[in-house]
Amino acid sequence: MAIAMKGFHSSNWSVVKMNEPFISLCPEITRAHALTLMEWLEDERVTCYLSDSRHVARSIEQAIDRTQLPILTHLFNRGGRFFMAYDRHDAPVGFVRLIKTGSDCEIVLAIGDSEKWGQNLGTRTLLEGMKLAFLDMRAEKLIAKIHPDNLRSHKAFMRSGFVLESETSTLKTFSMTEGCYLQFLREDAFKNAPAIYITEFDKARLESLIALEQGPAVVELEHELERAVVVEPQQVPGNVVTMNSRALLQLDDEEIEVALVYPEDADWNAGKHSVCSDIGAAILGYQEGDAIDWRISDRTRRIEIRKVLYQPEAAGDFHL
Repeated sequence: MAIAMKGFHSSNWSVVKMNEPFISLCPEITRAHALTLMEWLEDERVTCYLSDSRHVARSIEQAIDRTQLPILTHLFNRGGRFFMAYDRHDAPVGFVRLIKTGSDCEIVLAIGDSEKWGQNLGTRTLLEGMKLAFLDMRAEKLIAKIHPDNLRSHKAFMRSGFVLESETSTLKTFSMTEGCYLQFLREDAFKNAPAIYITEFDKARLESLIALEQGPAVVELEHELERAVVVEPQQVPGNVVTMNSRALLQLDDEEIEVALVYPEDADWNAGKHSVCSDIGAAILGYQEGDAIDWRISDRTRRIEIRKVLYQPEAAGDFHL
């Protein structure tokens, strides 16, 4: 997830803010991850409000005992989907578990690294879990069952658009529907996320593309489209990366020139990156001066849009 902040200021849309929390979710679980999880679940401060902590701890212990394999992903994904949560330095800080039953999905999450508490990472982890539940797993409703005394979690879920569905003396159930999630995105409720801009023509073509493509980058692309500010082609400023634009990027310490293209035109060796690739989905809709964090090839990279070298709309090439 990108972390720059931008808004419209006369002819300049870019206001960059680089200190917002960042979380990415990774489905691959290694033996080292499993041992880290075991350490977290031995901390009563982590497990005191975690409704299925005993089940999770037992599953991890059994997984470690049963196999010496370095990768344990398949064992952790039995009965649901399990993800490690990483911060922008690619350090594991917590986990998310999504359990789909019919059209509903339940989310369980925790920030296990107590040294990272108070940095708003729990809310960021929740937002990433919501993205996967609704846009990848296609849940119609997302449910969270939370201990009544866990006030910090109550606030995080309600800030993220959940509503209290039911409560007992031992459990509060919060929920969010798919429709509310999409409305949440479109109303820019993620206040710390940057605005991105896309033309009506590009959005229509990309929505048709998403229906045919799959993969993590496509989930990110759909998320970005749902929250994008849609403008007419004649109104998009020339410093915004639109489809078929060419841009100069700073990728960590490397400067590269890329063209943002549709999948059929992609040629990595020629610098033509599909909008369904990690880099392609990352840069769509951003503008010169924007800097974002994005997970590319299993690690977090810093991407800065140095310069838009060519934009079809600015050149009058509205047919592209």
